[in-house]
Amino acid sequence: MDPSLEPLFTPWKVGNVTVKNRIVMLPMEGTNMIQWEAKTGYVKGIDRFYADRQNNEVGLFIPGLIPLISIIGQKWVYKHKEVFDKVRPVIDGIHAGGGKVFFQISAGSGRSMLLPPILRPFVKKGFLKRISSPFLMTKWWWSAPDPEEPNVWDPSVAMDHFTESMIKRFVYAFGQTALRCKEAGVDGVEIHAVHEGYLLDQFAMRYTNHRQDAYGGTLENRLRFACEIVKEIKKVCGDDFPVSLRYSVRSMTRGFNQGAVPGEEFTEVGRTMEESERAVKLLEEAGYDMFNCDNGTYDAWYWAHPPVYAPLNMNLSYVEHIKKFTTKPVVCAGRMQPLAAAESIRAGRIDAMGVGRQLLCDPEYVTKIKEGRMDDIRPCIACHGACLPFNGLNGKGTDIDPMHVEMGRCVLNPWTNNETKYSKAKAKSPKKIAVIGGGIGGMETAIQASLRGHKVDLFEKTDRLGGVFNAAAAMSFKEKDRELLLWYRRMLENCGAAIHMNAEIEDIGALDADIIVIATGAKARTLRIPGAERAVTAADLLDGKADMGDRPAIIGGGLTGCEIAYELALQGKHPSVIEMTGDLVGARGICMANSSMLRELLRYHDVPAYLNAAADSITEEGVVINTPEGKKTVPADSVIMSVGYSPDARFAALKADKKLKNKVFFVGDCDKVGSLKTVIKQAYELVQRISYN
Repeated sequence: MDPSLEPLFTPWKVGNVTVKNRIVMLPMEGTNMIQWEAKTGYVKGIDRFYADRQNNEVGLFIPGLIPLISIIGQKWVYKHKEVFDKVRPVIDGIHAGGGKVFFQISAGSGRSMLLPPILRPFVKKGFLKRISSPFLMTKWWWSAPDPEEPNVWDPSVAMDHFTESMIKRFVYAFGQTALRCKEAGVDGVEIHAVHEGYLLDQFAMRYTNHRQDAYGGTLENRLRFACEIVKEIKKVCGDDFPVSLRYSVRSMTRGFNQGAVPGEEFTEVGRTMEESERAVKLLEEAGYDMFNCDNGTYDAWYWAHPPVYAPLNMNLSYVEHIKKFTTKPVVCAGRMQPLAAAESIRAGRIDAMGVGRQLLCDPEYVTKIKEGRMDDIRPCIACHGACLPFNGLNGKGTDIDPMHVEMGRCVLNPWTNNETKYSKAKAKSPKKIAVIGGGIGGMETAIQASLRGHKVDLFEKTDRLGGVFNAAAAMSFKEKDRELLLWYRRMLENCGAAIHMNAEIEDIGALDADIIVIATGAKARTLRIPGAERAVTAADLLDGKADMGDRPAIIGGGLTGCEIAYELALQGKHPSVIEMTGDLVGARGICMANSSMLRELLRYHDVPAYLNAAADSITEEGVVINTPEGKKTVPADSVIMSVGYSPDARFAALKADKKLKNKVFFVGDCDKVGSLKTVIKQAYELVQRISYN
């Protein structure tokens, strides 16, 4: 291990609980041992998730949150001791591995409550709300400090009032739920949260709390709810039972559905640093033993769920500052990197590093750090594509159904939270497998097949592995994407597969293989419009094959087009974006944290966006567009087309050959253009079928 990382592996204390090292697994949806929202009960199979991590050097585990009361049926979780009894074997396993466990208990979402289309008729004032409220979307879930406060996901829907009597009922329930946690063997609890704009945070901030009672007005009043909770828990569970608080140091919020970006000067409507300095002292005096910190609200969601555009260690300086105002330990979260965390811990500026998605991506992350195997770490690329795939449709709600969406998974590691679905055993009947194409899909197929005992030959027609992902990783803010490419190449070299570079396959019949996997990817699309020859594709630009002038116009305002615009703005250019729909980054499956931060970054860099605009032609002056107001020209001295991809059809005819049904398989974009998630999952599941069917 690098000596610089040694501070990460020193013990520390939270209350009277000694934690063996300074690494905390942060709470995430999908890591819950107990679910208590629309679905209720012990999460079957979660023991397998923790089995992969309990012996891998994590010091403190904080599983996903446990709400006090269910959405359907108004069931209080503390009244169901049998559910807590079921988690004891999982907790015992973590303890056997030397780790500690805090359960996170939640007061709920308030105005941040997710609102899919199917539920909107039941929460808008009217007949449906009156008849459904006793059993669906109860007042406990659909209330906020201020009545008529706008919902984050759909501002046209207003919240109900969280009354004083409801507060008292919640405070009592927190104490009883904490007692159930203690009886189940957990080492402490964490309160969720004066953090991220959830209900308790809405009470704590002026812009979401205009109450005139004992829970509004002064900072002391706005924090009263959170303070009463910890006092109740200490009364019920004892002063020596540790209580952590999930805490946002600053809100980073300009207004409803308006976040600030790193480096921006703005007027804070939420918690300022000056107020936070006072707040953390009041919360410590009330009895909290630890502060688990980052920044943000749901109006600036990306501070708490940093996407690829967020700087590494983005919250560190803020958490280091707040550490000066409390004697209790502080944990810092937000794309934390080991060297930065270790340096800060050594200097006494923070006490521990919070790690979330990286532990979904690589369960052995901490072990690899301790053993000095940093190059073996599969890096999280902050995509949110499977761990938190909640669309935010530009302030118009979400099209995701929370009853069916899977969270706590990982785009890069399909095994995570699918441990009961997949196998890592050696194949029943090892085969000779030829993989054509060395992009992500081809490499994933070759690696997984080799690990299961198959003999694999991979053929790549160029001199570079990675396919179109090389272009995607070229942008300056995608350092983790570039690390991922290095990881894939290293894994491929070490897995035993034979790699054939500069090897273009034209006749699959010449291959000595039982199974042939086609993974040739896709080709960039272009528009057939006058002047199209003046444009370059996004892939050509990112591969360094084109040079842009000062005023590039990007046709296509999806994820790639907007990322290119941001990259060009960082280079000091003045790009514009042309998008035929009414939204930027509007595709399904892109997390709101990612899409909203990208949109805010384009706003901050003054990138004009022409929405509901179809490209008509490209001229020397720029791009002529058709808009609802008529034709106009977007001035540009260069044009980039970012209008998607089409499957590489070289081997498409083989799909219709019935004789090849069980021999030739297609993986990734050459089959159907998708995302990194669909490519990797398809490759992974193909190897499962080949190996165990």
